[in-house]
Formats: sequence, structure tokens, C-alpha cells
Amino acid sequence: MELKRVSYKHKNNKPTYYLINYVKQCIPGMYYQKKIKQKINSKKHLSGIQKRVDYYNKLSNTTTLKDPIPLSDIKTIPGSKVYFFDLYQYSRYFNQKLKGVFLFGDIVHVPGQPTFVKSRPINDNNENAVLLKWNELRHFMFIKKEQKTYLEKKDMLVSRGKVHKTQGHRIKFIEKYFNHPMCNIGRVNTNELNPLWKVARLTIDQQLDYKFILCLEGNDVASNLKWVMSSQSIAVMPEPKFETWFMEGLLVADVHYIKIKDDYSDLEQRLTYFIENQDKALHIIKNANAYVQQFKDKKTEALISLLTLKKYFEKTDQSQLL
Repeated sequence: MELKRVSYKHKNNKPTYYLINYVKQCIPGMYYQKKIKQKINSKKHLSGIQKRVDYYNKLSNTTTLKDPIPLSDIKTIPGSKVYFFDLYQYSRYFNQKLKGVFLFGDIVHVPGQPTFVKSRPINDNNENAVLLKWNELRHFMFIKKEQKTYLEKKDMLVSRGKVHKTQGHRIKFIEKYFNHPMCNIGRVNTNELNPLWKVARLTIDQQLDYKFILCLEGNDVASNLKWVMSSQSIAVMPEPKFETWFMEGLLVADVHYIKIKDDYSDLEQRLTYFIENQDKALHIIKNANAYVQQFKDKKTEALISLLTLKKYFEKTDQSQLL
């Protein structure tokens, strides 16, 4: 295994994550369920809490679920263990007879009934896709400390990631800009695609030597967007089409990130503009860093998660069990 692949600086600690979550399952559920009212009422005075709850859970009318799963059975849902852990840490506070519909994984469609998901399309008709903070271990990483300021970094765009043959949009970018003098890009996985595109991995710190970091969506969202926006580098990407708990749908082009066209044709012009206008680049970094701050308070994040679940149960005609 490449040394760069096992570089854990800035990343969440997997062994600690699994240990903590296995220990949580040893504690009787009634212990948590007795604390739910105290938890929900603990920070009601904080501004922005309900606004975020209503963004994640847009349900407005009361509906009845078809073939829901009781919380007591969520272990049986197919999918990665981290999705179960991320759901269980908040669902344990509720009556386990409450039911829901759950889709684990990269979801890029809107379900036909109210369903908990990690990701959803960004549009005005996605209310059946109720967002929870799932796969937090992989997606919610933030930069803690950097060695260089923006002005000390290279005037180039960097990208390291997997490119699969099913990801035409990523293939198009690498075809267009591989070996471009303003870009250090390449794929790190092995497949039938052009072998010349296979390059050595870079650690996060090595990528942070560059002023611009590409954040292209993969199966759903760009998984590196969170840590890039917490850094002194700038995310470069087309307008996002999917969103998660990070509320990518609220990001504003050239305020939180540098927007490029969907066909990538204006990349060089956009990078050159911000290299020549450092004040505008620094303003984007300031805005991006400020946006990330709202996700760093663990107690607030927990409260919003609990309220999002509670609203779902209320809007699916289960208030009698709360």
C-alpha cells in the first residue's frame, strides 16, 4: 500500500470511530430515551437551528408511510456499517417502535415517499429526500492547521481522485486538462482508462500546496469539498447538482467557490482571473471558512439531527409514539 494512502493527518480516526460506536450499542436504549426532551430543549434559543432542520427535512404535509422499518430493526438495512452507526447515534433517543424508510449509499434520485438519505438532487421538488449526516467519517473532515497561506501557494489547480469509466464528467475533465501547464491532475485508481492518467497519490497537505483544488462530483457530491472549503485553498467546480448535510445547494458561485462551466471550457480564464485578483480570491476563502464553521459544533449538530428525525416522525403520522 502506498505511504500516501495511509497518511491520516486531517482525516477522522477510523479505529476510534468504530470503538466508540460499538461501545454505544452496549448501553441500554432506555438510558438515551429518557434524555430526549432534555436534548431537544437544550439549545432551542440558538438562531439558525430550525432553519437548518427545515432545509434537511422539507416535509410540509402529514403522510402515511408504505412498508416502513421500525427503528428496532435498522441493523437489517443493507449497506455500509458506518451508515448504521451514524443513524443509530441519534435514533437510539427515540421510541424504537417509530418507523421510517431508509436508503443508505449515494442517492441521486428523489424517493416516492418520505425517506432518509445521505444525498439528494438539488431542486425544488426534493422534499421526500430527508437528509441526515451519514458517512460522516469520510465526508466531514476539516483542515486543522496549514503550513502555507494562500499567497504562498502554487498558481495551479490540483486534483487527485478516482475516475471510473461510468463517470463521463470526470473523464471529460481529465481528457481536457491532463498535462495542462496550469493543472496537476490525474486519477489514482487502476482500470481500463488511459494508463497515462494514472499518477501518484498526494496527501492532503501536498494538495494544500496549490491555490486551487478541483472538487468534481463523483457518484453524488464531491467528497473533498468540505476540507477544501475549510482550508486556505479554493474549491473549483461547476455548480453542484447534488447535496448532503453540507447543504451544497446553498453555496454561492464565486462567493464560496470558483464556478466553472459544466463543459469546463472556461477553466484557464477563471484561474487566471483569480490569480490576478488576489483580493477576490481571499474573499472567497474567508466566506468558505465562515460557511464551514456552522458544522463544527458537535452539540449543535446533534440537536439538529434529533430535530430532523423528530419532524420526520411527526410528518409521517407517528406523533403518538413520540
